[in-house]
Amino acid sequence: MLGTIDLSVKLERTDYEKQLPALQVKLRELHWEAFQKRVPAVLMFEGWDASGKGGAIKRLTQVLDPRGYTVVPVAAPQGDERQHHYLWRFWKHLPKAGHFTIFDRSWYGRVMVERVEGFCSEEAWQRAYREITEFEHQLVDFGMVVGKFFLHIDKKEQLKRFGERGKDPYRSYKLTDDDWRNREKWDQYEAAIDELLERTSTTFAPWTVVEANDKLHARVKILETVVAALEKAIDGPDVSKRLARVEKRLAKLAKG
Repeated sequence: MLGTIDLSVKLERTDYEKQLPALQVKLRELHWEAFQKRVPAVLMFEGWDASGKGGAIKRLTQVLDPRGYTVVPVAAPQGDERQHHYLWRFWKHLPKAGHFTIFDRSWYGRVMVERVEGFCSEEAWQRAYREITEFEHQLVDFGMVVGKFFLHIDKKEQLKRFGERGKDPYRSYKLTDDDWRNREKWDQYEAAIDELLERTSTTFAPWTVVEANDKLHARVKILETVVAALEKAIDGPDVSKRLARVEKRLAKLAKG
């Protein structure tokens, strides 16, 4: 599936600077409506190393009320997490009604990192496709909005970003030996990603593959997708009226 993605798509900065704040304002309104109507949302971000997950999450949450969302960075399981089923540590962070949880990496590590690096048996990661889809079905049946984003870049762009990180004293900590080792296994990871996209993109919780060679395009596409999903989930006369008022205010601001 990744081979069909057009990574040449770009968004001009002038368009980005208009679209981003407008979408952020819409998302803020929808965040409030979701709180009022007790609609929870879980948004998960996967992608290649240096694909821009952190920057996308930053723009997603930039104008939201911090009391209404939680960002959960996911690393290798530690301590008690090793003694439980792999989904246990994610259950703990699921949002209560009206709140959002944003996962920076997620339970899909089972069928990516753990598969490629041999941290679990083949039987375990093969079984995980069914476990994960059933898990997500439970969330949707509960009334939760589930958004799944995979940020896709090519090897040339990744190498460029690795170089930029290594030179930046504020971001160099992000570049680790693991990143370079993972890069050497690019083909293995690509095969694992293709399979997970095919087997876990469902009608109730579809994947959105984001063309992320251009960070501006990626951030706007993610916001557009989240806004559309929330509008669908909490559609009603109150939401329509509030968003209509927002559109009018944004139009006035655009005219100066």
